[in-house]
Amino acid sequence: MRLGFAQLNPTVGDLRGNRRQILDAYAQLVAQGAELVIFPELAVCGYPPRDLLFKRRFVPDAAESLAEIAAAVGAVPALVGTVEANTTGRGRPFFNSAAFCYRGKVGAVARKCLLPTYDVFDEDRYFEPAQQPTVIEHAGRRIGITICEDIWTHPMLSTRRLYSGRTPVEQLADQRCDVMINLSASPWHATKDNVRHTLVGEAARALRCPVAYINAVGGNDELIFDGRSFACDAQGRILGGLTAFHEEQRVIDVTPLASNAAFETLVLPPSFTQDELQDIFEALVLGLRDYAHKSGFKRALIALSGGIDSAVVGVIAAAAFGPENVIGVSLPSSISSQHSRDDARILAENLGIRFETIAIADAVGACESSLAPWFAGRPRDVAEENIQARVRGVLMMALSNKFGSLLLTTGNKSEMAVGYCTLYGDMCGGLAVISDVFKTQVYALAQWINREREIIPANTILKPPSAELRPDQTDQDSLPPYPILDAILKCYVEEGLSRRDLVAQGFDEAVVNDVVRKVDLNEYKRKQAAPGLKITPLAFGVGRRIPIVQKYVS
Repeated sequence: MRLGFAQLNPTVGDLRGNRRQILDAYAQLVAQGAELVIFPELAVCGYPPRDLLFKRRFVPDAAESLAEIAAAVGAVPALVGTVEANTTGRGRPFFNSAAFCYRGKVGAVARKCLLPTYDVFDEDRYFEPAQQPTVIEHAGRRIGITICEDIWTHPMLSTRRLYSGRTPVEQLADQRCDVMINLSASPWHATKDNVRHTLVGEAARALRCPVAYINAVGGNDELIFDGRSFACDAQGRILGGLTAFHEEQRVIDVTPLASNAAFETLVLPPSFTQDELQDIFEALVLGLRDYAHKSGFKRALIALSGGIDSAVVGVIAAAAFGPENVIGVSLPSSISSQHSRDDARILAENLGIRFETIAIADAVGACESSLAPWFAGRPRDVAEENIQARVRGVLMMALSNKFGSLLLTTGNKSEMAVGYCTLYGDMCGGLAVISDVFKTQVYALAQWINREREIIPANTILKPPSAELRPDQTDQDSLPPYPILDAILKCYVEEGLSRRDLVAQGFDEAVVNDVVRKVDLNEYKRKQAAPGLKITPLAFGVGRRIPIVQKYVS
């Protein structure tokens, strides 16, 4: 059976645009000889639609769009992810469904059984689960249909415990399928593609039939979808796959092969499996590009400090927008070093982006003069230091307002975790590009970016990191070395370990107590931060819901 994989990049709520994408891909794949064209989960409305579903016209409008799609489908059927109203009068108001469109109408509907409600997922808020997966018979073949989470039930997954009873794959095993199709909108994080290969391969072996996995691609808000759709034969061997982080339409023949069939001719796109740093870079470029373009922004603004964080964000922005659409702004104060100013300028030249300088010493001085009567008799401290950051924030937001450019914040996950950032200062902006990237990963990305030629100045990478808010300041005046800090943060933030657990692992108790205290105290800052692109299993934002006011100490 020749399956047409339509790996699309839908936009949430863009029913007309998504419909156009679906019909264009359908026509292309039919012309390539597909016998069935398959689309990602909720392709009609985009994933995740969240509370758009509660707008009274949204689901009816999605149903109308699906009807128009079905009307254009001919003798080659299409399996399209969509939202469906629950008209039973019981349960949640909607179903997460797959519509089997054939000869001008929706011939059958399959519904999602397992609804993820953890991390960034909240499907139980909207959808009613199906009791079992659907099998559709067409052209003498039995096609089992699952939707995303329906196959995420492997014992190696901690989320397996959320679901009781027989899994959808186990239920399908009783029904003799000729092929199983999984429609997904599976957000990417590092190393996730290996898990998918295991899940799909084991499902194929359990069902003793080929399995096709069609995933969405693109960015919607903080989530990034990597595509990498693929098909396995009944032995779990990959028959073919699609590119990562790009739209693609491809036909893959899943006709059952002999058990001893040779696979020397299998050719996968280079990005199907690639270096983790390249994955992270491409994910961030895609997430930024889609966040901007789907929101209507065509240009980006970045405050270039000469430091490594703004340098890496600058490279990502140039790749996402094109260098001609990026402006880097240096905002030196009286404390800013000459080497930082030079490093910012050289980076901009290397990237080919516009570079401007706005000195802030006079503005900072004016603020300090206004505050002098209030601050009289008190020593200079972080309050004066943060005036510099906040003046920069005011100026960059003014530029963003005047020219309609998206201001990108440059704080990394390590800084966001411990509050080493200034609220209403360097945190100002529309998108936090690297807020889910630890500082040690930022350095690794910088080295990867420079793998062929120097783009980020070597001095930016080699010099001690500094906020440059006071003379001779370095990050390590306030923080432990980043390798130690990041290791503690990964354990405490992402894995949920306690202080006692961390000390038992060998970390210094005083350092642990200081880091954990800073993480807990700065929840209020993170709640006011710009949305950030998610690249790890647990990012700050919607996937981590810690109260601001709380007294628990572990």
